[in-house]
Amino acid sequence: MSVRNIIIAAALVILATGCQKVLDIKPESTLDASTRFKTINDYQFALLGAYGLFQSTSYYGSIDQKSNAFATLPDMLADDLRETVESLSNERVFSRWTYAEDEVQIEDTWLAGYRIIMQANLSMNGIEKFSATRHGAVNRIKGQALTIRALVHFDLMRYWADTYSRNSDSLGVPYITTYNYEQKPARNTIKQNYDSIEKDLKAAIAMFNDVDKEINGAGERAYMDQHVANAILARMYLYSGQMDSAIKYSTRVIDAFPLAPINEFPKIWTDASTEEVVWSLSFDAGQGQVGGNAYAPDVNRSQYAPPASLANLYDKINDIRYSSYIAIIPDNNGNDRRVLSKYLAKFSRLKKPDGVVNFKAFRTGEMYLIRAEAYLRKAAPDEASALADLNTLRDARIFDYVPAVLTGAALRDAIETERRKELVAEGHRFFDLKRKGRLARQVSRAGCTSGACTLLPSSRAWTWPVPRPEIDANPNIGAQNPGY
Repeated sequence: MSVRNIIIAAALVILATGCQKVLDIKPESTLDASTRFKTINDYQFALLGAYGLFQSTSYYGSIDQKSNAFATLPDMLADDLRETVESLSNERVFSRWTYAEDEVQIEDTWLAGYRIIMQANLSMNGIEKFSATRHGAVNRIKGQALTIRALVHFDLMRYWADTYSRNSDSLGVPYITTYNYEQKPARNTIKQNYDSIEKDLKAAIAMFNDVDKEINGAGERAYMDQHVANAILARMYLYSGQMDSAIKYSTRVIDAFPLAPINEFPKIWTDASTEEVVWSLSFDAGQGQVGGNAYAPDVNRSQYAPPASLANLYDKINDIRYSSYIAIIPDNNGNDRRVLSKYLAKFSRLKKPDGVVNFKAFRTGEMYLIRAEAYLRKAAPDEASALADLNTLRDARIFDYVPAVLTGAALRDAIETERRKELVAEGHRFFDLKRKGRLARQVSRAGCTSGACTLLPSSRAWTWPVPRPEIDANPNIGAQNPGY
């Protein structure tokens, strides 16, 4: 399916009054905003449809125990989730890096991303006609749509770009800013992708400063606001190597969202708390499982599990993350094995966890790690500030923590290790290794015997292929990525 056809498929909105929660979204209708959207509420419901599309099995969700392209899959592509004997081979093409340009799950991820983008564009298409009478509402809706559009383009670029260099003229992904089913877009350069992402997010932040009402209510982090836009910018600037900007925007988030108290931290993963959650995508029964392709508790199947090389990084007694993320649960034959327990279930499901839990896409913990790394990598490194952020995060996660004294390479390695411990199965590890650059990036799986133990820096697999159906349908898409 080409991007042209994605646009047609993406026009999904809800026109049922009273549906206010993202977790309630069930897109049903196909509308053209330019002819059918008559009220500002029509645009609001179109925006809710964009949030609903994040639940796709090819984005944050998982159905039939596969995909989670931007949640657990990056850890399967790397070294923090290893295939087990319970595998159904659903993700083996990724964990063994054997994918090609006709891989269906890669095409599905491409389509899932552009469906969200087109829905975001639909929710802005013609909305300016309300600017004079509903200026604050227009800003509230359009700011969220721009933030969604920027995030998804950035996520797609992470897989399909061969480098994250800020001013690279290598090809990234098509950046689509209009709702037009006739377009057949070309791929933009990585520099152009960054320019557009930055422009959309900064425009959104300006709009969020002038809205008609609060976007997220007390204890709710289901919708994108200025804090989410700041968090995306912080992540983007870390990737692009703009360390001063990464520090600036991560600090904005840190100042607004303190780290969760150590005893509150486990409640984040059962949806009993929204402490330090900047943006969380809501899931309910029937809308997929976050992490279901790693461990599906409803059927007690662990296809991919944290290896000993990761589990042994934690202080298993005092680090609250270990018990929040990892558990020893007997298999269906009564044999103990280590599983990813981070996404077991919501706190109210006490009898049989089913893996239905919200996905925490941005948290303050990540912002501390972004800022610590940026302090260390900036033109004039600030080791004292980097160490302070590392110690602050550890103190919030480890009982009776004694602050470390580290410098140089030891401090750099400690920050990298802390990212692994903090962010496992949140969509980072493969990209963290990839952004080291062509000479340094590598996946090395300790104790691996599968025959797919090392991903070398020169491998084509660091960059995904443009789906063959896209190339066939869109003559403007340009060259295939090298090696495919």
